Amino acid sequence: MSGMINQTHPGSPVLVGALAPLTSPGWVEAGHHLLAGMELAVRDVNAAGGIGGAPVELLVRDTAADPPRAAAAVDELAGLGVAALAGEYHSVVARAVAARADALGLPFLCSSAVLDALTDGPTDQVARIAPAQSHGWRIYADFLVGAGHLRVAVATQPSVYWASGARLLRDRLAASGGDVVELDLTALAPDALGDRLVDSGATALLLLVGHPEPAMSIVRSVRRDPRLAGIMIGAPAGQPEFAEWAKELGDEGAAIPFLRYLPERPSPLGARVGTALRERLGEAPSFVAFEGHDTITVLAEVLRARADAPWPRVDVEGTRGRITFSRPPGGSVWQWSWPPVQVVDRDPADPARLRIRHPA
Repeated sequence: MSGMINQTHPGSPVLVGALAPLTSPGWVEAGHHLLAGMELAVRDVNAAGGIGGAPVELLVRDTAADPPRAAAAVDELAGLGVAALAGEYHSVVARAVAARADALGLPFLCSSAVLDALTDGPTDQVARIAPAQSHGWRIYADFLVGAGHLRVAVATQPSVYWASGARLLRDRLAASGGDVVELDLTALAPDALGDRLVDSGATALLLLVGHPEPAMSIVRSVRRDPRLAGIMIGAPAGQPEFAEWAKELGDEGAAIPFLRYLPERPSPLGARVGTALRERLGEAPSFVAFEGHDTITVLAEVLRARADAPWPRVDVEGTRGRITFSRPPGGSVWQWSWPPVQVVDRDPADPARLRIRHPA
């Protein structure tokens, strides 16, 4: 595999390009959690001797949810001699990173983007820690069916990611006799959703929209409409995971189930890393922070191996379980199959506390 360690002098740092959305319109809170996990893992790797005695050093670039900007960052980082690329949260951005990394022969381990088609064709350069969207969102659809929600409305914005999610939900619900009603927010203001929801007959509304807006405005509008008191709001993409959600919405942000990629109980390693992440972030770490830590842990093993085909050889203890890679049927990248998946929400009795609604 090209793009591996290229040290100018023995003992000089092993450079890893770290990509994350750190400014708007990117999901900034997710980006900071992702970077915190990667930085903590670098500290742990270096404390254990680094890569053959050489320390790992992150070269951080802000993608700002902008695919062209991210692709340009890949070119810049390749020119600076990085051994590999790590990170990214937004799926459309990760696709741009994966395409450019593949073209340059530079290893890229994607932390958080879940879109199934991360690349247009098979590649040995790209691997992923996060589960594919089809895996996690089918679990979410099973949760909906189990909770009795067979007619589901989805508030959507134009995006290949949201369109893919809506299709996955529709197909899974249809298999159980359910259906999906799409509400296109390009033609419908958040405060006009009420009439459409009442007319739709849906028992659940899913937020397939950006964060913080229009997601938070939709929640406020629905929660304050007495006609919609029985509607469950859901957010499979994980908007309620972060502390900002609870801070801004309070009680109105509770009882909104979302996907979370953590085990029901942490391992000793997961507990130790979770404590360190909480200290670093000053708040409870999200699953995205753990994805960042696992990404660097895996990349350290890959870089130590200096192998031409490293992904299928990986077998390492991560914060959320043992990590190995394979190619799922139809998959184009090497994939951890699968990280733990939960459906959780914020407890109405204490919105700061998360409760598991559907372990998978």
